[in-house]
Amino acid sequence: MASEHADRGKDRPSKPSRRDISAPAAPDEPHGPPQQQQSSKSKPTSDDVAYDRPKTSKLVTKGGKVDRSAIFYAAQAEAEARALREAQSNPKAAITDEDLLDAPPPADSILVDEDPEAEDGDAPLPPGSTGSSPASAQKVTFKLKRDLDKRLDKYLVDRITFMSRAKLQALIDDGGVKVNGRLGKASTKLRQNDLVEVMIPPPPAPDAVPEDIPLNVMFEDEHLIVINKSPDIIVHPARSHNRGTMINALAFHFRERSSLGGSLSGVGKVFARPGVVHRLDRQTSGVIVFAKSEQAHWKIAQQFENRTTDKRYVAFVHGHVERDAEQIDLPLGPSPSREKGHREKQVVRHDHLGKPALTVYRVLGRYAVPSESAMDRARKDALDPQIDPDASHMGVSVVEIELKTGRTHQIRVHMASLGHPLLADDLYGGALLPAREAINWPGLNRVGLHAAMLSFRHPITSQPLRFVAPLPTDLRQALAAMRSGPVKREPEQPLTGTVLSLDSLLAPG
Repeated sequence: MASEHADRGKDRPSKPSRRDISAPAAPDEPHGPPQQQQSSKSKPTSDDVAYDRPKTSKLVTKGGKVDRSAIFYAAQAEAEARALREAQSNPKAAITDEDLLDAPPPADSILVDEDPEAEDGDAPLPPGSTGSSPASAQKVTFKLKRDLDKRLDKYLVDRITFMSRAKLQALIDDGGVKVNGRLGKASTKLRQNDLVEVMIPPPPAPDAVPEDIPLNVMFEDEHLIVINKSPDIIVHPARSHNRGTMINALAFHFRERSSLGGSLSGVGKVFARPGVVHRLDRQTSGVIVFAKSEQAHWKIAQQFENRTTDKRYVAFVHGHVERDAEQIDLPLGPSPSREKGHREKQVVRHDHLGKPALTVYRVLGRYAVPSESAMDRARKDALDPQIDPDASHMGVSVVEIELKTGRTHQIRVHMASLGHPLLADDLYGGALLPAREAINWPGLNRVGLHAAMLSFRHPITSQPLRFVAPLPTDLRQALAAMRSGPVKREPEQPLTGTVLSLDSLLAPG
């Protein structure tokens, strides 16, 4: 499986050449740079050209208007990146799991499609953990193609439609707009080749657009909703993904399907995460809870923060895990590498950026999966797949994971640190497992991780709640194929502390 993160800088806008940009006018020169002859190759479509073009930047739409949502997510990413840099330079600086979720943007503050998968992480989100740095203004630059009989403030109204004329005038008065390198005035008339630079303050978080995306609702009342999350869906909007998330699906659910109605809690809305108490990675399936009221949000979040919830996952890992049960106590933090493919990774760290992380695994079963060589032989030669498992199969263990803390990618990093990365987790060394019809192997094309059980107390009634989500189709088929294979070693009795059973997990969801 190719990396789920796009190449860094792949779509980064190149710097305009000198022939594209006129030098700013000197203080004693008349307003406006000298006019230039338009290239015969250019095809003007509007009165100006945004240097932050739609093809290379998410800050501007095709019509040359500034994208409100893109400005918000770019500002949010910069604020979180700044919090990370502050923590790296100051060991005493407070930094939360939330601060580490989004990779820092390019230094030029232009939002590019660097993180299309927008990993959520499996960390809880206490309502108070909103980062330590204020959001940044975002710079957008326009170059006019012809003279306009229009004032600067009116021109900006046409380009930045989510700000009123009064707010734009205030922005100009505060020095947030330059024309040809000099502070602009609301009454400035714009001419051909003028450069207009605008520092746009971040707008409020955009409201989620309701989308008809199926949801497997396990429980709902007026205070909370529990979902059995499907794989390959993002929990909340982030960066370039402000559609197709669970937040969009829930907005539609409350409006069109729920007999109770309501909406998500307003806690976290400023970061486009309303009602989000905890998160699961994009490829992780299973139980997740959202709050519908602020009181419920705070009380559930407090249970996560105080570690009074019980979270159990099922993980498919490489190799036959030697010990039946083990506690992994290794601190986790962001990868120190800023290279492509590393900025979103977490690693074991024993410095000031390493946060305590505690994981307990218990083996549910040890099996064998056909290796690539065995699969190829069966496909090419139509061999009977009754082959030596020691030579032609690779070991796989299915383990129950109990999380004592909730760090980003905690399970994936901890198991990889033991030499047992999750199946299909190429970010941390897991191998792909393609389907092979010749030997009846269903394959697995996403990280082998499922949030199988979550228990907590109802935030209002204090009633104990426990939700168990059977394996989704892909993991259920993979487990069934492994259990029918040449190697099957399962404990005769469940290990002490185990709460999940393979039979219940194999039940149709």
